[in-house]
Amino acid sequence: MKPDNYFRQAAFLTSAARLSQCPPDEGYEVAFAGRSNAGKSSAINVICDHRGLAKTSKTPGRTQLLNFFELDEQRRLVDLPGYGYAKVSVSIKKDWQGNLATYLDKRQCLRGLILMMDCRHPLKDFDLQMLDWSAHIGLPVHVLLTKADKLKKGPASASLQKVKSALKERDGEFSVQLFSSLKKTGIAEAHQKLNQWLEGG
Repeated sequence: MKPDNYFRQAAFLTSAARLSQCPPDEGYEVAFAGRSNAGKSSAINVICDHRGLAKTSKTPGRTQLLNFFELDEQRRLVDLPGYGYAKVSVSIKKDWQGNLATYLDKRQCLRGLILMMDCRHPLKDFDLQMLDWSAHIGLPVHVLLTKADKLKKGPASASLQKVKSALKERDGEFSVQLFSSLKKTGIAEAHQKLNQWLEGG
């Protein structure tokens, strides 16, 4: 199967509350992370050209599990719990964070992390924590500056340059692009990065 066709074949595989419940640690995985209102589920659906794949909700923070989507027998995408707006107890949030950190640190087949940031409000505390943690464990990160349609071309470009500059000053393997689920822009660039990781590059 040609790489670009992986995504249209995406199908829900399983959900996991902890590492022990994840599928076998083999093949290639790319995980998607972001604050609860960064448009993570919408981006996954657009990238896979599958509207109902990842559940979207008008109530941010609904994704409390690691949700696995199978592209083929060797390749998966993983929707990680969103953070920032979830109306849950502190103990539950700590539990999520613990499971998330364990997954990122221990999952051998994880090839990269797609980190969503709202292009109007990038580099929030959670974003910076994810960048620091990824650098610490040697995990490459590709940033999607989502909701680019909410800004005119000039401000969107300025946001991209701001994040590019910030990433250059940090340790780690980082890249960044503009993305809009609504306008379906930036999909080819996202596919290119995903294909690189999913092919073992």
